[in-house]
Amino acid sequence: MVKSIPLLAKIAAVLLVIAVTVYMLMPLIVVAGASIGTSRFLTFPPSGFSAEWYIEALTTDTYLAPFRLSLLVGVVTAICSATLGTAAALALTRFNIPGSGAIQAFLMSPLTLPTIILAIGALSVASMTIGSPNIWVLIVIHTVITIPYVMRTVTGVMARRDPFIEEAARTLGASAWNRYRLVVLPVARPGIAAGAFFAFNISFDDAVIALFLRTPQLETLPIAIYGQLEYSTSPTVAAVSTMMVLLTVVLILILEKLIGLGKMFVS
Repeated sequence: MVKSIPLLAKIAAVLLVIAVTVYMLMPLIVVAGASIGTSRFLTFPPSGFSAEWYIEALTTDTYLAPFRLSLLVGVVTAICSATLGTAAALALTRFNIPGSGAIQAFLMSPLTLPTIILAIGALSVASMTIGSPNIWVLIVIHTVITIPYVMRTVTGVMARRDPFIEEAARTLGASAWNRYRLVVLPVARPGIAAGAFFAFNISFDDAVIALFLRTPQLETLPIAIYGQLEYSTSPTVAAVSTMMVLLTVVLILILEKLIGLGKMFVS
């Protein structure tokens, strides 16, 4: 018979969870608080309430142009990663491919390499081939580092699928394309959506690779934030950072509404 957990242990566990949660959220609270103050410098707690810094962030090209670039790169990266990562995961989980273990290890290898090494490699290859980095180089390297996330989420979903569903569709006369379109993809959809979300978020927030591939015409939002922090401590930076966090929260809520977070891991 399993003994019940002592009340003191339960209280300690709850207090520990609360302490860890507050500790992790405190930086976000400080940044959000500094973004609504009236002071022209980053101060916390805020001395008043003002939306001036959000208006400035949404009306100046200092942040709007980098935001549009980051959004474009993130969306294209998510589409490319979802397409390539899903194809690789479905091939490796549905077919007996010779050397599948080595192929999977190769495709997952970007997770084990330091990002700065990938950035230096991308810069070197771009300099030797096309002369200087451009948006397509940034998209390619972002796709490379985010494919493993799509593979892991899709593989996790497919590993829990009922293999007899596809077999039943084949027995009932469904063609290979119809089985793929009507059975396989709907089953893998939660993993695809989760992987695409991770790909977009990683690409949108990337600073290391974007820093190495930066040009006067290629400045993403994180690089614009770092550049502003180098010369000033305007609360506009805090406002932009807060909106980036809110964007991530909104994407999570949309994902929850469309497929449910639990379906990412349970087929």
